[in-house]
This record gives sequence, structure tokens and C-alpha cells, in this order.
Amino acid sequence: MEDVQIAPGVSLPASALQERAIRSPGPGGQNVNKVATAVELRARLDALVGLDDGARLRLSAARDRRLLDDGTFLIQAHRHRTLERNRADARQRLIAFIQRFLVPPTLRVATRPTRASQRRRVEQKKARGQVKRLRQERPGGD
Repeated sequence: MEDVQIAPGVSLPASALQERAIRSPGPGGQNVNKVATAVELRARLDALVGLDDGARLRLSAARDRRLLDDGTFLIQAHRHRTLERNRADARQRLIAFIQRFLVPPTLRVATRPTRASQRRRVEQKKARGQVKRLRQERPGGD
């Protein structure tokens, strides 16, 4: 097994990966019951090389059911019929998961509503209130 290149300067050593072939769930006839074509990939994310502190913090704070309590990331790949394609799929999903945390999220800049949008909002509220007033029954009417 070889190291997984996540991004330029960021990689996961092969020693931090554990791969196991398992039987694939779901339909498939006799072949699915006797051949282990699905892949279970476990990756120790604390072994990532070249990860800055911010990305490491975002990664540890991630809420994902595939992230186990001991810091191991677990992927089960069984989309494809062959072991090789499932192995490649599991690695691609691992890379995509880690890459999400490399770029810090952009912070929202608070802005004030424009005067025109405030005016439109008030006009809509007045129109809605007028509709409700017209629906009310008035004493002394029909």
C-alpha cells in the first residue's frame, strides 16, 4: 500500500491506513455471497502529514458518523463490482473528506438592508394587514 496524496504538501502515510476486503451487501446472486469485493478502509487522521493547525482543528471538530471516537475515519466502499474499483473509490472518498477541511470557511460579512428593501418590506406588511382588515366582520354589517 502506498501513501495517499491529499493535496500538495498534505499526505497520509500508508502506515496509517488499514484496508480489509469484506462481503458486499445487497442483491447480486451467488457471486455476492462468496466473493469479498467491498472494501473497508480505516485511516488514522492524526497521522496526516503537512496539515496546518486550523485544518487539524476543523477536522477534529467534524460531525460525521464515519469518524470514530478514537480519531479513525471508516469508509465502506461497495458501489462497484470489483475489489480494485471499490479500493480506488474508498481512497477517493477519503481524499474528498479531508480536502473539505483544508480551506477555511469564508466568514459572512454583516451588511445592513438597503433603504429600498426596508421600504418594500413595510409596504408588503401594510398590504397584508389591509387584506386581513377587509376579512374581518364588522358589527352592524350584514
